Amino acid sequence: MTDSKSLKTPSQPIADKVQRLHRLAFLLDNAISIPGTKLCFGLDPILGLLGIVGGSGDVVGGAVGAYIIYQAAQMGIPKGVVWQMVVNILLDSLVGIVPGLGDLLDFTWKANTRNMALVDQHLTVSSPPKKGNPLFVVGITLLTVLIVLGCVFLTLWLIKTIFQF
Repeated sequence: MTDSKSLKTPSQPIADKVQRLHRLAFLLDNAISIPGTKLCFGLDPILGLLGIVGGSGDVVGGAVGAYIIYQAAQMGIPKGVVWQMVVNILLDSLVGIVPGLGDLLDFTWKANTRNMALVDQHLTVSSPPKKGNPLFVVGITLLTVLIVLGCVFLTLWLIKTIFQF
């Protein structure tokens, strides 16, 4: 986790926001360690396992991932980096609909931790971050939410097709 002193930005509210996002990513990806090993996981794979039918757990995880992306875009993280963050959540959500494989990916991929590493890399510049373009921020948030919801509908359609409901 990054402490606020390691950020070279002069804005304390930005540092506080990044710290909160780190805690959220940690909770989703690494909060629970397996005793006697270096392995850890968070609530994201647990939500995925609990929401096996219909992908409801993956929706919650994807929604929180979308929130992290929204906050990053608001802080003025470069658009290319925000798109990379969207791809991380997209991969997590798309593979998440595959039973077994999606659960395994939730334990290993840790999209939120990856996204926060990207935020850290791009907030360590000496000049303060710019305010994100409001149209881009809203657009990227809507796109990410639509991707997550699309994964849910794809899951439901696959279940319906496979089981002939």
